[in-house]
Amino acid sequence: MRDELDTHQLWPYACLCCRHVWEVQYTVRRLSGTRGREGEIWLSNGVAVQPPWSDSVCPRCGCQQTTSFPPGYLSRHPELVPAPEPVPEVRIPVIPAQAGRVPAPRAPRARLMLALGLPLVVAVGYELYRVMAAVAFPH
Repeated sequence: MRDELDTHQLWPYACLCCRHVWEVQYTVRRLSGTRGREGEIWLSNGVAVQPPWSDSVCPRCGCQQTTSFPPGYLSRHPELVPAPEPVPEVRIPVIPAQAGRVPAPRAPRARLMLALGLPLVVAVGYELYRVMAAVAFPH
């Protein structure tokens, strides 16, 4: 009989270059086959990945010099978790409207040039190819 057991684990990591600390949630699927063989499949967001101890990359700086802590380590040591960065205010500049003047809508020139120029370039390229092929390979 084939058995499957899924467990969820939260693995904390720390980057040794930029000192960034983060956690990754894994789903561990433990399988046991009909002949007594056992195995594990590590999933992250439903995709099979390498086990957490094999290879990890810092999401902030991309460095591969990272270390992992035992599961649940950050919940016992909250001083390692950095405070969330404040969300910057979005300031929209106010442009004063001039009385009596309304800007005219502009035609999208890039699309117009693409719509007219691309077929022209293809046609000219085909004609050049046909002429060069006729010169190189006469009938």
